[in-house]
Amino acid sequence: MHYRKAELQDAGGLAYVHVHSWRTTYRGIVSEDYLESLSIVEKEEKWIRILSDSHHTYVCESEKGEILGFVSFGKERTGEYEGELYAIYLLKDHQGKGIGKTLFEIARGELRNMGFNSMWIWVLKENPSKYFYHKYSPALIKEETLTIGNERHQEEGLLLDLNQKD
Repeated sequence: MHYRKAELQDAGGLAYVHVHSWRTTYRGIVSEDYLESLSIVEKEEKWIRILSDSHHTYVCESEKGEILGFVSFGKERTGEYEGELYAIYLLKDHQGKGIGKTLFEIARGELRNMGFNSMWIWVLKENPSKYFYHKYSPALIKEETLTIGNERHQEEGLLLDLNQKD
């Protein structure tokens, strides 16, 4: 495995991971129609825009150069908190092997290097992967309703102290 900062030519691989990880992670939570409507082409266009600007996105790639997962983070978007974890996704076949932990640690370290003391995280309440964050003892700050497709879901806002020791 190799970890590095994402580059513009990674947009297609990021889009593939983004769509396929949504389809496996949120199956049974988000409607099947919505999951099937996700477009790799549209996600690739989004990633091209993100990667064309200043960004903080890192990938994990296989020895063959295939992107297996990614993490994206930066300044919290509302200005209410410091840093934010925008996204962390991994292909299902590569979960549970420490890749997500390494990507998360990259985000934590980089946010600390940016001078932030905390990381804001939004996670769907029904997402079983949310327990990944619990080992870092985040505080549950608030819950909000989010619409995905035509369905409403509860989302949890977690705040993690970046200076806390593991």
